Order: sequence, then structure tokens, then C-alpha cells
Amino acid sequence: QVQLVESGGGLVQAGGSLRLSCAASQTMFRFNTMRWYRQAPGKQRELVAGITVGGSTNYAGSVKGRFTISRDNPKNTVYLQMSNLKPEETAVYYCNTWPTEYWGQGTQVTVSS
Repeated sequence: QVQLVESGGGLVQAGGSLRLSCAASQTMFRFNTMRWYRQAPGKQRELVAGITVGGSTNYAGSVKGRFTISRDNPKNTVYLQMSNLKPEETAVYYCNTWPTEYWGQGTQVTVSS
């Protein structure tokens, strides 16, 4: 069983930045892709960004240019650097592995206007 532990969430003003971390209990080389999702109250969970073991990245259109996903394989950690945050991006952010899917418990990000 793989455990994913997210951290780095918190309260930030609109336009501010946060860096989320996701620490995996096992080597991330097992997983082709690591992803960040988010779920706002009353909304479906949505994919924010993903990164392959080779470092290829993809982003939701709404965050492209403002968010950066990265991975540190020796540390088994994935990061999501978020900048110019908007109030509508208030959500619980989750870390995920693919193709075998594991989920973390999530970290709350609240963006105040």
C-alpha cells in the first residue's frame, strides 16, 4: 500500500503563491505519472496538473502559466508551485498516482479575495 501525504496548503490572499508537496511512502518510479487534482465545495474533482517519470508535464488550461508541477524522484516527492492564485481556486488539493491509483488525504487551499 502506498501512502501519499500532501502538505503546504493554507490561507492566501488573491494573487499570492503557495507550494504544495506530496510525499510518497514508496519510490515514485513505480508510477508513470503523478498528478494533482482539486475539488471545490459542491464541484467535481478536476485534474490540475500531471508529470511523468520522464518529466513531461501537462496542465489544465485554467492554471497554465501560473502553476508548475515538478518531481524529486530521490525524495519521492511531487510539488505544485501555484502563483497568482484566485478565490475560485479555493479547494482541497489531492495528490494521485497513475496508472495504479492511490490518493492522498488532501490539503486545503483557501484563497481570499
